[in-house]
Amino acid sequence: MLPGFYDACRPIIRGVLLLLLRCRVKGMENVPKHGPLLIVANHIQLVDPILIGVLLSRKVSFMAKEELFHSRFSRFFMRSFGAFPVRRGRVDKSAFSQANKILAKGRALAMFPEGKRSNDLKLQPAFVGSALIAWRSGALILPIGVSGTEEVSGISWIWRRPRVVINIGHPFSLPVVKGRLTKENRAELTHSIMSHIAKLLPPEYQGNYAELSGETSGIDD
Repeated sequence: MLPGFYDACRPIIRGVLLLLLRCRVKGMENVPKHGPLLIVANHIQLVDPILIGVLLSRKVSFMAKEELFHSRFSRFFMRSFGAFPVRRGRVDKSAFSQANKILAKGRALAMFPEGKRSNDLKLQPAFVGSALIAWRSGALILPIGVSGTEEVSGISWIWRRPRVVINIGHPFSLPVVKGRLTKENRAELTHSIMSHIAKLLPPEYQGNYAELSGETSGIDD
């Protein structure tokens, strides 16, 4: 991360996005001011990590797909904002090590457990990476539900000013697992993380992690 670049660009990007979007942030008081924090969110559009990175009250590092680091310009931009690559579809020990180092320093790390954007807005089955990182680091987990960014596509959205909601939930810790972490444990912990995200989304976004019928989401009209 380049501190000067990050600090200088963050308020500028925030101002531009707030001008172009009708953006509502709920639950900012839930963001811990200090200590290791693993931020997990659903992923709809390319603008999602940018919004999380500039709107939250803490500096955030991101775990991002390896493809975003292929070009020189993109690699500079990503690394300047504290992002580092992860190879999807496999256990990337280097990325996991980097994630643990960030959290060990008491910083905030954000990732999208689904591993990619959802094409139909609904939560997709998540990978176990977020659960493993949280379990090994002992970091608090901060769930975020993002809705409305599907409208930020193409060019015409600039004139429409889409309504976007960033719904920040309460931080939580994973339940204690005694002994070795089994495949079943990893699946249960991952489901717990995704359920927290689902509760912060409108029902039509909850997908594979939809709550029981009749339970309301954390989104107000």
